[in-house]
Amino acid sequence: MPLSVKSQSNPFGNALIPDLVADVSIQEINGMFYCYVTTDGYDAGLKTSGPPVVWKSKDFVHWSFSGSYFPSAEGQLYWAPSKAIEANGKYYLYPTVNGYMYAAVSDSPEGPFHLAEGPDIFTKPYSSHTLLKTKTPKGPVGIDAEVFIDDDKSAYLFWQLRHAAKLNSDMVTVDTNTVNIPTSRNGYSEGPIFFKRKGIYYYLYTLGGDEAYQYAYVSGKASPLGPFDFPKSNDIIATTNHQRGIFGPGHGCVFNVPGTDDYYFAYLEYGRGSTNRQTYVNKLQFNEDGSIRPVDLTMTGVGALHQVKTDRPQKIVKAMASSTCTEKKIKPAKDSSLNRVEYFVPSFAFDGANGSRWMAASEDTACWLMADLGKVKSIKRSEVYFVRPTAGHAYVLEYSTDGIHWSQCGGHDDLKIQSPHSDVLGIKARYLRISITKGVKGVWEWNIY
Repeated sequence: MPLSVKSQSNPFGNALIPDLVADVSIQEINGMFYCYVTTDGYDAGLKTSGPPVVWKSKDFVHWSFSGSYFPSAEGQLYWAPSKAIEANGKYYLYPTVNGYMYAAVSDSPEGPFHLAEGPDIFTKPYSSHTLLKTKTPKGPVGIDAEVFIDDDKSAYLFWQLRHAAKLNSDMVTVDTNTVNIPTSRNGYSEGPIFFKRKGIYYYLYTLGGDEAYQYAYVSGKASPLGPFDFPKSNDIIATTNHQRGIFGPGHGCVFNVPGTDDYYFAYLEYGRGSTNRQTYVNKLQFNEDGSIRPVDLTMTGVGALHQVKTDRPQKIVKAMASSTCTEKKIKPAKDSSLNRVEYFVPSFAFDGANGSRWMAASEDTACWLMADLGKVKSIKRSEVYFVRPTAGHAYVLEYSTDGIHWSQCGGHDDLKIQSPHSDVLGIKARYLRISITKGVKGVWEWNIY
């Protein structure tokens, strides 16, 4: 029987991307924001990941991707891609693939990328064309590359466990003189962030993991390789905020809007456990002396960073579905105060918050979601953000004026890997109904214009 369920609480707020993504690297290139990610949500922990996709946005609110930007890396464990670094008339990327860092190159930040050295093929456990060449029993140890280009065009590579070295001008070979960056706090560290502002170099490093994930930093004016000064206070800039229910702000990035002094901190949040993470963005602020203020962590987002003319979505009076997945109690890893329940009600597909979603029951073969606009209205188009979009979807889109007689107006039979899925309509209707025929049975957001 079709269900109409009242809205339940959404403990995940308004995530940046309508998908489960982590380890983001965000940058603006020629007026377009690019977000390179680790794709989560494939239900096997660190034994799996989604394919390489780059999300794009002109305004920092409406995001999209289409297909993979790194074809040869599909089917591999693809984690923690860096920003796309422009050099030598090309764009270079430094993802961790199957647990090892590689250099990839393309003519465009959108790809297609291919391995910068050797044949464009990945072999396991690793090939001779990894970014690092150090020989150990486990191979060239190191993950989570971060590349920084200084004002003199010199390139530097930072990676796991506080390692850093110069990157040669070919953007592929690494200087063998590796340094370990001293920090005021010890322990395992990954997800390094490096940037320069007003003559000061900032090195951010993670501590802990799971709900205890956090970021600390050191800074200095001498060189990207140090020496660095330890902040006299507040060296931890992001940590779990129990009062606001934000847990484990970890591996992310810092980015700047070109031409401004506006800096932002993006971080994953350990909200659903294991590799089921989402990413959030907050403003990064500085004191007069250049020290970083602890980030005011929120899940509300920062809104549009560029003004782009867009249509306003239609108001949905009522959302209904063929079924609703049973609520899920999130199991904490170490912090018992993480007391979250995820609900999957139909109204979550229309709440404008990327942290909530509608999911059908696993046994549901009809699998449809319906929007009631309250009365017959002119509808221009439909945009649907499905759950696990990197695995692809097919669907049927129908419309009705009375909820009884239906006509098809969109959709496609073939499995397409993209988000959102858009249909230009030009119809008059009160109801729209989408039936998922292939792919995961869920919708993050459905915008009807």
